[in-house]
Amino acid sequence: MIVVMDGKTSESHQQKITEKLNEMGYQVHTIKGERKIVLGVIGDAKTLSSIPFYTFDGVENVIPIEKPYKLASKEYKSSPTEIKVKDVVIGGEEIVIMAGPCAVENEKQIFQTAQLVKDAGAKILRGGAFKPRSSPYSFQGLEEEGLKLLAQAREETGLLIVTEVMSASHIELVGRYTDIFQVGARNMQNFVLLKELGKAGKPVLLKRGMAATLEELLLSAEYILSQGNSQVILCERGIRTFENHTRNTLDLSAIPAIKTMSHLPVIVDPSHGTGRRELISPMSKAAIAAGADGLIIEVHPIPKESTSDGAQTIDFTHFKNLMTEIELVAKAVGRTLMQKELSTEKEVS
Repeated sequence: MIVVMDGKTSESHQQKITEKLNEMGYQVHTIKGERKIVLGVIGDAKTLSSIPFYTFDGVENVIPIEKPYKLASKEYKSSPTEIKVKDVVIGGEEIVIMAGPCAVENEKQIFQTAQLVKDAGAKILRGGAFKPRSSPYSFQGLEEEGLKLLAQAREETGLLIVTEVMSASHIELVGRYTDIFQVGARNMQNFVLLKELGKAGKPVLLKRGMAATLEELLLSAEYILSQGNSQVILCERGIRTFENHTRNTLDLSAIPAIKTMSHLPVIVDPSHGTGRRELISPMSKAAIAAGADGLIIEVHPIPKESTSDGAQTIDFTHFKNLMTEIELVAKAVGRTLMQKELSTEKEVS
């Protein structure tokens, strides 16, 4: 339920209604605007309907939310959420690019990649230190050593870091190094992990599960939001269908659909979404045209030598060309892509 109050309502009157609801066992999430104050009330809808909200000073309207996801809904917050991480804003006018290798392999690989993607215009470095793999015999990541290398690359380049956290027990460790927690598709419904990330105080990039509906994705986001963390970024990364030409089927219709359902920003992963490097460029451009707030792309110095996901990884030349192409699409749909001038001092082999 949404309780709308006059923006001039005093703090004491706001506190009075919040305390009353808390005493009755409800969670209250507050959004303060210039003209209105919105209270998102979470709890048993049957008893909520019996509370005389209009007897409280400042209450102008009471709006029930029928959807199972409450805090992620457009009813709770009609304007798009912008998530600011240092000087980067996700969900605003600028298209934000996250790029880097599937897995951190060594110092040379991650430093070289970080500098290249920064020069091409990326704002966030992606790279896995803990890798959930289908086979227990595949490369599982460098773990904390990989996190340290990511942090050093950030120090060298100024890029932000997004990296995956696989369990609640890893949150404290990964949180020492990362700027954004990534929840992979396999963990989208790891509700223990999601609730703990809701208390962690850092942005969370939540990837859609391989067989998840949009409502299920938003309900997973709700677990994080309900614990007090409003910094959730949704990611469409392809779903599993009967088609086997691509690794997954990239559901581009999810972008505008989510925008009608939720205020949360949406980015797209064309690498996992297709599993084929030759499809990354067209799907990236299509995602921007469909309204995506950013992209997360796998980039490696020598993709065929990548320890993981080489077939869906592009090299430096491809990435630089892609950034030029998507800048044109961004402009066509009224967005910006703040590319930085390409470095001419260093040749990248």
